[in-house]
Amino acid sequence: MTMGEPAKVDPKSSAFFDRAKRWHPEGKRLRRVLLECNLTEELKWGKPCYTAQGKNIAIIQPMKDFLALMFFKGALLKDSKGVLQKQGENTQSALRVQFTSVEQVARLERTVKALVREAIDVEKAGLAVPKRKTLIYVDELVERLARDPVLKKAFEGLTPGRRREYNLYFSAAKQAKTREARVDKVTPKILAGKGFRE
Repeated sequence: MTMGEPAKVDPKSSAFFDRAKRWHPEGKRLRRVLLECNLTEELKWGKPCYTAQGKNIAIIQPMKDFLALMFFKGALLKDSKGVLQKQGENTQSALRVQFTSVEQVARLERTVKALVREAIDVEKAGLAVPKRKTLIYVDELVERLARDPVLKKAFEGLTPGRRREYNLYFSAAKQAKTREARVDKVTPKILAGKGFRE
């Protein structure tokens, strides 16, 4: 899809914006900006998502303290105005712009449109964010696995996604003592072959 084609409005997304209690005017204004970029609009993951030639470009996410416009491959955008932010320290690809007022959406309209054009170009070029090759586990987990071969075997038997999720949970604790306690707490789940949220 290129700039200049007619925008495709999604009735389910219209309903989403109509019933929104949080960031209602900001969401409507941001939606208009995105539709002016001639993106296809559809509801994905319960949120208005904007695509070009079937590729995800951006998604609107109402949060508690701000309205986010997340670019799926934001890490590949130049972001000359410096408006893109990481969602968390482990974010690899997606970056977002945060809005707290209609005035801010209006002020950043040209910037958002430039980011959309760039994101479309990234998709056309077939670019992808390189994945991290290895997962670095927290020391407390490494030490525990070295002492407990049964736990080590169970942990290594988990899917990569489950191992990553456990490691994120452990690493979120600031103190070593807390990290150790977290490893102890979820050991039965790991031994049962379950993921952190199961």
